Amino acid sequence: MQAENVHVDHRKLGRELDLFDSDPLIGAGLPFWLPAGAAARHEVESFLYELERRAGYQHVYSPALGKKQMYELSGHWKNFADDMFPPMALGGDELVLRPSLCPHHALIFKARQRSYRDLPLRIAELGPMYRAERSGVLGGLSRVRSIQLNDSHIFCALDQVGSEVAGVLRLMRVAHRALGMEPSSVRLSLRGDGGKYAGNDDMWERASALLRSALDLSEISYEEVEGEAAFYGPKIDIQIEDAAGREWSLSTIQIDFHMPAQFDLSFRNAAGERERPVMVHRSLAGSMERLFGHLIELHGGAFPLWYAPVQLDVLPISDDQAAAAGAVRDRAIEAGLRAEVHHDGSIGARIRAAADRKIPYAGIVGKREAADGLIALRLRDGRQLPVMPAAEAIALIASASAESQAGVDVRARP
Repeated sequence: MQAENVHVDHRKLGRELDLFDSDPLIGAGLPFWLPAGAAARHEVESFLYELERRAGYQHVYSPALGKKQMYELSGHWKNFADDMFPPMALGGDELVLRPSLCPHHALIFKARQRSYRDLPLRIAELGPMYRAERSGVLGGLSRVRSIQLNDSHIFCALDQVGSEVAGVLRLMRVAHRALGMEPSSVRLSLRGDGGKYAGNDDMWERASALLRSALDLSEISYEEVEGEAAFYGPKIDIQIEDAAGREWSLSTIQIDFHMPAQFDLSFRNAAGERERPVMVHRSLAGSMERLFGHLIELHGGAFPLWYAPVQLDVLPISDDQAAAAGAVRDRAIEAGLRAEVHHDGSIGARIRAAADRKIPYAGIVGKREAADGLIALRLRDGRQLPVMPAAEAIALIASASAESQAGVDVRARP
């Protein structure tokens, strides 16, 4: 559902809607999320978590710090040091804020003996990472220094890679449809010239062929772009376009033969022999920061119902209906909705304020409604629904929310 105003700037609108803000005392590129933005983000995070869980992913937590030695082993220090924060000396160790989650997940795999029966092992985490972005490139939520990444690493045998990549592509389509967005293009990002790439030619050719085959089998149109690969392997980049027409990478799938070798990862195959797994890096929706920067602009702040910060704003016409309005709000919250009550100002001003805040439903409670347990619903596009029992209204909103999460466009629904 594309917002009518395609020229909206998420930096301006996000602050107007109290979704996020920043402060010089915290620092550039370090936005904080206000309650409304946090509510929307929590819903999206919970959805992604459950989507992954149902697809066989196991979720973990890992620290945002690691020894410099770990990043030297992974190759990040050699290839990525300029984008990392400097090491912190502590008790003879040098600790670094991580620029990615993959070394931690490699060590989680290595922490236990693995059999071919354990594969594919899908490890997922919504975890923090940090990039020392230069101040000149920072902007709103699109380029930040503190990043919360929807990340996962799949450890599998070579003959499982194709089906795993195809499964990730299917899962991405589900996530993107639910969020109400459509990718602008798909890239197969390949190795270019230069010495920044780890591994040998055979490794790169095999990894590139596997990704190319998965895209072809999934009948996805794509463009091959040289020089845009990760230092450890080629990748599929799902691109989105912002209001200014600039493309950004949102979702990604990467095949990595390098890191399993660096960390000496192995599993026992069916013959009882030690075998090296393939590591598939993937993110369904990228970082929460970049994702929401895009979603704010895409929807003009009017998020799909299921992750709107407030889904129902209950508005009593006078103080005499305050108790009845509060009871409706409490029932809506009990039903799993995000609901508020607002009393101050004229009823017309409060209806306009709810529309300005992009709240999907305003529920008016007057003298008659309070006496009979009714509510008059008004949609954020100005349409009014017939007066109905409050319980029926709550059920309607809950049902429409579930439909919108399934990717159904509920704008025309009464």
